[in-house]
Amino acid sequence: MRERTSWIATALSGCVVVLAGAFGAHGLEGRVSERLLAAFETGVRYQAWHTLAILVVLVWCQQQQLRGQKLVMGLWGAGMLLFSGSLYLMTLTGIRTLGMITPVGGVLLMAGWLSLAYTVWRTKHLENSER
Repeated sequence: MRERTSWIATALSGCVVVLAGAFGAHGLEGRVSERLLAAFETGVRYQAWHTLAILVVLVWCQQQQLRGQKLVMGLWGAGMLLFSGSLYLMTLTGIRTLGMITPVGGVLLMAGWLSLAYTVWRTKHLENSER
């Protein structure tokens, strides 16, 4: 059941990427400063890459479940929410203090990548399958 929820959440994140990208390109241009538009686009880009990364880990989970995979996806999910979400809200509301949340999301995204590296590193049987 949890895996199904992860697939649905990832699919919805992909949909938000397309909606936010289109909104940024067609709805925000000329309405917000270039700096805020660039921040919004950065949020879209980071969300897109991490949505794709989660898809890869979900497929990997179906092939081989390892301790740590869910942590990786959770960190990326929370990171996207805080990083991209704060950039979206800052652009839409003009409340610049929301930008203080962005680095927290960035740290979570990086922690997800480090967790992925650790998950693979501690998995001995992955090394044996390469031979």
